[in-house]
Amino acid sequence: MSDKLKDIISKQSEQQDSVVEHLDDVVQLVGFIIGDEEYAVPILSIQEIIKPFTWTRVPQVPPYVLGVFNLRGAVIPLIDLRLKFGLPPKKQSEDTRFIVMRHGNDVAGFVIDRLTMAIRIKKENIGPAPDTVIGDDTIIEGVGKQADKIITILKVDKLLKRDF
Repeated sequence: MSDKLKDIISKQSEQQDSVVEHLDDVVQLVGFIIGDEEYAVPILSIQEIIKPFTWTRVPQVPPYVLGVFNLRGAVIPLIDLRLKFGLPPKKQSEDTRFIVMRHGNDVAGFVIDRLTMAIRIKKENIGPAPDTVIGDDTIIEGVGKQADKIITILKVDKLLKRDF
């Protein structure tokens, strides 16, 4: 193999390693609005995002559990994040979406006020959960800092934890 070819292959390898290292430093999230605050969850935890449709109420569940819905043969609980976060209920609008999240075998749909965007934040710009949050039982993974805003990153496993 010629020296020139070896040089080219070596440079390509270095570039690929650089890209992989760069990707490892970035967390990819999906942002959404609940009330006046922006939250985000890891993009890989989202099964799908859909427009709202009818669901079936279920008795004897907490007020934030609206009921269940059928998604391609799977019965999935539907949780209103406004109510779960202690905010007053809000009538659904054109912006309202259901986000279906998965962690392991746990799946649930969550009602959000509005979807924002896919977000890429460098790991160095993500801080720990605020000191006001107590223990490992918190649903807050951390706080992402962007130039003009702060985004609360939620733990999907804690959101999906069944307490009903």
